[in-house]
Amino acid sequence: MREEGAAALAEHVALAGRVEELLPELDAVADRLIRLYESDGRIYTFGNGGSAADAQHFAEELVGRFQRERRPLPAQSLAVDASAVTCIANDFSFDEIFERQVHAFVRSGDVAIGFTTSGRSPNVVKGLAAATEVGATTVLFGGGDGNPAAAHADHALVVPSHSAARVQEMHVLLLHLLLDAVDAWAAGE
Repeated sequence: MREEGAAALAEHVALAGRVEELLPELDAVADRLIRLYESDGRIYTFGNGGSAADAQHFAEELVGRFQRERRPLPAQSLAVDASAVTCIANDFSFDEIFERQVHAFVRSGDVAIGFTTSGRSPNVVKGLAAATEVGATTVLFGGGDGNPAAAHADHALVVPSHSAARVQEMHVLLLHLLLDAVDAWAAGE
């Protein structure tokens, strides 16, 4: 366990250094989210498994708070409604669960954020594509080379790794940095 842990930690630290390249894009996303909230828009997030947890984490920190007292910010994770997810998966297909919800809720000017550690989750790809169709800004938290999801993202935060564990660790770092920027704005800092 000690050797495996040391190897995982070394991989984590090395990857965190490479993620620094994403900071200019992260700044652009923060600016977009702030403009969104200035115009009374909404954020919708989605993903599968651990990425669904990250999508929910991101949305709920906006509704609640991250580190500062401030007003609640409108955000919703499309992965958390078990009835909707299982209904769509059963009546249509699992690949359509986010696409159908995006068409139901997301409007032009909103922001849709998809999380996929591989960049290949068909339902995330379809969700981002649907968000583009309705005129929303799309953001990808991805991994690997980000494709095919990156093809439907206005902003792609792609962690250059094929390890789901390392990608998710970096996604949490990036989403916390993003939340901190939005939180500071909402608190008037």
